[in-house]
Amino acid sequence: STTAGRGTLERASDMLKDLSKELDKPKAAEKTPGSIVARPTPGPVVPVPVEVRQPDPSALESLRSLLSPLVHPLATTGVIVIFVIFILLQREDLRNRLIRLAGTHDLQRTTAAIDDAAGRLSRLLLTQLAVNSAFGVVIGLGLWAIGIPSPVLWGVLAAVLRFVPYIGAVISAAFPLILAVAVDPGWSLLAWTAALFLIVEPIVGHVIEPMVYGRSTGLSPVAVVVAATFWTALWGPIGLVLATPLTVCLVVLGRHAEKFQFLDVMFGDRPALSPPEIFYQRMLADDPAEAADKAEQYLKERSLLSYYDQVALKGLMLARSDVQRGALNDARQTKLRDTVREFVSDLADVRDVLGNNETTTDVESASAVEGTEEARGAEHVVRLEPADLASGWSGEHPLLCIAGRSVLDEAASLMMAHLATSHGIAAEAKPADALSTTNIFRLETEGVAAVCLIYLDVGAVSHMRYAVRRLRRKLPTATIILCCWTEDIDQQTLEQLRSGTKVDLAVASPGEALAACVRLAAADGPEPSDNFASDPSRQLETGVAAVAS
Repeated sequence: STTAGRGTLERASDMLKDLSKELDKPKAAEKTPGSIVARPTPGPVVPVPVEVRQPDPSALESLRSLLSPLVHPLATTGVIVIFVIFILLQREDLRNRLIRLAGTHDLQRTTAAIDDAAGRLSRLLLTQLAVNSAFGVVIGLGLWAIGIPSPVLWGVLAAVLRFVPYIGAVISAAFPLILAVAVDPGWSLLAWTAALFLIVEPIVGHVIEPMVYGRSTGLSPVAVVVAATFWTALWGPIGLVLATPLTVCLVVLGRHAEKFQFLDVMFGDRPALSPPEIFYQRMLADDPAEAADKAEQYLKERSLLSYYDQVALKGLMLARSDVQRGALNDARQTKLRDTVREFVSDLADVRDVLGNNETTTDVESASAVEGTEEARGAEHVVRLEPADLASGWSGEHPLLCIAGRSVLDEAASLMMAHLATSHGIAAEAKPADALSTTNIFRLETEGVAAVCLIYLDVGAVSHMRYAVRRLRRKLPTATIILCCWTEDIDQQTLEQLRSGTKVDLAVASPGEALAACVRLAAADGPEPSDNFASDPSRQLETGVAAVAS
C-alpha cells in the first residue's frame, strides 16, 4: 500500500509539471480554415492617447492640504505665546537673574542698560501704536467716503497688519481692493481705493514715522533691514514682527557692555567714528571734498573757530600720535598737508559766524554738533572790517602763521591763517623751513605786525628758542605769539615756555590765538573782555596789554 501511495504522488507531481509547461508556452495565433492573416499596412503609427485620472480627494485630504502650510507658523506662534506668558509671570525673577549674569559688581551699569532698553522699547511700541491707529482711522474714513462695504473692519485690519513691517500694509490693502472689484462693475472704486493706500502709506512711512520716531530706536536703516531678514529666517512671520524690538535690545546691550560693543557699532545709529577721526581719515584718503561737505554741515550750527578747535585740530593730534609711533611716514605726512591745504581752500569763502540759524541734516555732522560745544568766548571774537584795523594791520599780510617744525605744524598754520582771514585779518601761512638759516633772509616781512609760531609738539624747546631768536632779528617790532596746541599742556608748562622762549604771548588753543590777534589788530586797542584773551589762567589780557603799551 505504501508503494501504491508513493506512485500516485509521483504521477500527480508529473502531471502538475506538465500542466505548468503547457501554461508557460506562448499562445499561437488561432487560425480558422479560410481565414486571412492581416498584414501590417505601411504608414505612420498613430499613438494611442493615455489619460491618467486621480481619484477625487476626500474631505480629510482636502483639510490636510489646507492646514499643512499653516502648521509651522501656528506652532511657532504657540511656542512664542507660551514663552511670553511665562516670561511675564516671572519677569521680576528673570530680571534679577539677568542682573546676576551681568555681574553684581557693577549694578549701576546693568540697571542703566535695563532702563535704557525698557525706555526705548516702550517709546517704540507706544509710538507704533499711535501711528498705526491713526493710519487705521484714516484708511477707515477713506474707505467709508469711497463707498467700500465694512470700512470699520478694513480700518482695524489695516492698523493691526501695519505692525508687520514691509508687507503688512500691502496685505491690508489687498482685501479692500478685491472687494472693490467684486462690488463695482466699473473701475472707479478700485482706482480710488488704490489711490488711498498709495497716498496714505508713503506719507506715514516716509514723512510721519521719521519725525515721530526720531532716533528713539537707536538702529540704523541698514540694521532694520538686516534684522528683519535674520529674525524672519529664524522665526518666520513672528520674527518679522519682533525683529525691531529684539535688535533694539541687542544694540542697548552693545552700548553698555564692552564685550558686545560690536553690536552697537554694526547696528547702532551712532557714527562709528568720532568727528576728529572722520576728518583725519578723509585727509589720509585724499578726499577734501567730503571733509569740506561735513564741515559745512557742522558750520550750520557751530562756528568755524569751533570746528578748527574741536574737530580739525584734534584730527591733527591723531596724526601726530601716528607719527610718534612710526605709523605715518614722511610721504603720507606731505600728502596729508596737501589735502589740508585743499580743504582750507574749499572753505575759503566761509565767514566765521556763530551758526547760520540752520539745522544740519547729516547724521555724522549732527553727532559732531552734539558732541562738541561752542568755543568759549567765541561770541566776543568779532570780524574786523578794514576801517576797524589799527594802522600797522592794514598791509597785505600783517599776520604770519609759521609752522614750528613739522609738516603737521604747517597744516595747523594753514588753518590758523584761514581763521584769522575769516575775521578780517589778512594772514599768510609759511612752512617750517621758512625759519631755517638759509631761508630766513628770504622771508617777506614788509607790513608784518604779528607772527603766530605754531607747534603741535612742545618737546623741542630748544628749537622754539632758536626760532624765536631768528624772528626777533628779522622782525624786531612784531608781536610773536607762541601757539602750543597740545591736549595735555597746563598753565605752568605754558608759562615756562613763554618765559623760556622770550615770546610776547603763549597760547594753548586756536581760540586764544585768534582772540589775541583780533585784540591787537583792533584800532581801539585791547580792552578787557570775557573772551579767550581775558582768561586769567592764561594771562592773555596782561600780555596783550603789555604788548600794546
